[in-house]
Amino acid sequence: MPESPVRTTQDLPSALLERRFELRDEAATLAFGERFARAIDATRIRASQSSSERFHGLQVQLIGDLGAGKTTLVRATLRALGHVGRVKSPTYTLVEPYSLVIESGPLDVYHFDLYRFADPAEWADAGFREYFDAGALCLVEWPQQAGGLLGVPDLVFQLSLPDHITQEAHSDEEGRVLSARAFSETGKSCLERC
Repeated sequence: MPESPVRTTQDLPSALLERRFELRDEAATLAFGERFARAIDATRIRASQSSSERFHGLQVQLIGDLGAGKTTLVRATLRALGHVGRVKSPTYTLVEPYSLVIESGPLDVYHFDLYRFADPAEWADAGFREYFDAGALCLVEWPQQAGGLLGVPDLVFQLSLPDHITQEAHSDEEGRVLSARAFSETGKSCLERC
């Protein structure tokens, strides 16, 4: 499996919550996507009922080598949020938008794939900042390609092979490990519900 590009994300503060999930197969990944979708909805409902909380959106950075399951997890989340059409990888378009209506109300979702960015300045030039300031769910594959320009995410999902499986022995049927870290109260609230 090819390595991730060498560029790394910015130094992040200490996580508010860290969890590890064994995703033994595609069914486990789909089940996690469903739990994550329910957690997003529940977090938005709780924020709407609280006078001290507000849902300002959610930035989720997905990190992992090519073929690690980032897009599969995004597809599972989108389907669980109610999207019934095709979920395309935004490898060439850079972003795929979705407008959904879930129990907590309308939700705009933006699925980014920054793999093709050669320089973090391309992020700034693309004009994507407005998507992150609109109270939307932003799912970002290959966030390291934007350097530190994305800011601190609410959640980081890192997908990798289990320690006992080498890349040479890897097959598509074997599972993944999802290491999840929350860096905001909203992210923590979602992760607690997963």
